[in-house]
Amino acid sequence: MGARTAGAPLEERWRDILSVHARTMCEIDRALHPHGLGASDFEVLDLLVTGAPDDGDRCRVQNLVGRVHLSQSALSRLIARLEKDGLVRRSMCAEDRRGVYVTPTSRGRELHAEILPLQRAALARTLGDDEGPRP
Repeated sequence: MGARTAGAPLEERWRDILSVHARTMCEIDRALHPHGLGASDFEVLDLLVTGAPDDGDRCRVQNLVGRVHLSQSALSRLIARLEKDGLVRRSMCAEDRRGVYVTPTSRGRELHAEILPLQRAALARTLGDDEGPRP
């Protein structure tokens, strides 16, 4: 069996993963577009809201970098957009002047709660969850 043949199942699995990811992101984008957010915007907002359960809790941008599939510069631009839309606010870290904190605003929390079922339903449609979206 040649190297090309031996690697084919891995390549096929990899392409299947990429295909599912692309379909899922497009489905979420379509569902959230009327609300002014895309899939990546929602993912960051979701991490902030669920990671900061109390109003006023904050998250360091650096902690988000490894959890979203964006470069640090793309994440910074996305956070700037969310801030411009009034969904998050940024503040400097007093202990480390290079660090930046991000906090979801009450408007960001409200929008998150409103569109969370839409995002979860899109996940269920593309990932084949027969149980449907969960609260």
